[in-house]
Amino acid sequence: MAFFAISKRHPLRLLSVTELAIEHEQLQEENAQLQRAITSHAVIDQAIGAVVVLGRLAPEEAWRVLRDVSQRTNTKLRTVAEHILAFAQGDGLPDTEREELRRALDRYTLYAGRRPADGPTV
Repeated sequence: MAFFAISKRHPLRLLSVTELAIEHEQLQEENAQLQRAITSHAVIDQAIGAVVVLGRLAPEEAWRVLRDVSQRTNTKLRTVAEHILAFAQGDGLPDTEREELRRALDRYTLYAGRRPADGPTV
């Protein structure tokens, strides 16, 4: 017995059982990737909030601080965000990230018209 279904991605094309199973697997993987992206985005947004408070910066500048720390330490942005959230809750921050965070906060507080000494100690 043959079974065919209509493809959601290509509505004018019929799918065999094998093709339907492959498309189902692809959709499951895509769904998993989207779930990871949503979680990652939430962590990064929370870290931006922590940097806003820590450095007394605007959210756009806090985003740039996170991005700079990530790029200059060759660490994934999500990982930097996780470390900063842990730091905001009292945990330590890896030495390279702590030093780069301090530098980035100094740079962006200067851009905001404040002296680096006006900000918190990282």
